[in-house]
Amino acid sequence: MRLTAINIPALLQPYIEKMWVFESEGRAPIDDMKLVVPNGRVKLVVPFRNGLSGTMQGWQHLSKEHKMTLIGICDQPSVVDVEHDAPSGTIGIEFMPLGAYRFFCLNHKDIKNTIYNFDDIYGKLAAELEERIAESADVVGKVKLLQQFLIRQLTRSNEDKIVDYCLARVHNTNGTIPVKQLEKETGYSSRWLNMKFEQRVGISPKQLCAISRFQYCYNAIITSSSTTLHQVDFYELYFDQAHFIKEFKRFAGVSPLRFMKSKNDFGKIFYKD
Repeated sequence: MRLTAINIPALLQPYIEKMWVFESEGRAPIDDMKLVVPNGRVKLVVPFRNGLSGTMQGWQHLSKEHKMTLIGICDQPSVVDVEHDAPSGTIGIEFMPLGAYRFFCLNHKDIKNTIYNFDDIYGKLAAELEERIAESADVVGKVKLLQQFLIRQLTRSNEDKIVDYCLARVHNTNGTIPVKQLEKETGYSSRWLNMKFEQRVGISPKQLCAISRFQYCYNAIITSSSTTLHQVDFYELYFDQAHFIKEFKRFAGVSPLRFMKSKNDFGKIFYKD
């Protein structure tokens, strides 16, 4: 398995966390969890060699070659694999929470924990783009077409300064900021903030904070060779160790101890520098 980072054009950098190309010679080993956990990002993926299968909450979605797939923000883990045991390649774009609403004029609550064929949302526009991507001879050309599409989408968007401010506060505090503090700093009620977040991001500020805290800890676990679970400061983002274990199990589907004993090379590759 190989993950190659793609340089993000300057116009898109404030709104896109990652662009990558994932390639493999076939399916991940049968004992690999193939687990993808929530990271607070909407994703756009395009399999360009072999199809891609994703399973979430018992529901499976299959993305065929050159079929663009939009994955809404998730607070549930998913399992991902290729369609056939053959060489595969996928282009992936991960949008920052403040970025997705600028590209996709949707109520993001409607696509939460959901995987969509892009043409189900954008119809003819998506079908024409998919055709051009399929006809492009190499990966560089396919990526360029996607970037050009996103730049066109970005020029039509409007920013939401209050939501962006709150998102920055959540990010900078690793999800520890209380919603009451966001109310105080913005002057808006929690009800209003929840409504705007669900529309623009897909989940409430409280839910995004929980994912942000989990991601901070998950990243430490998955990139560390030491037994990170025994570090005292690891639990400072939570009420206590029991709270951490409960939240980890919620987002990963298994306890931290069981996760550390399991093989998840597929999931780890997305956290390597």
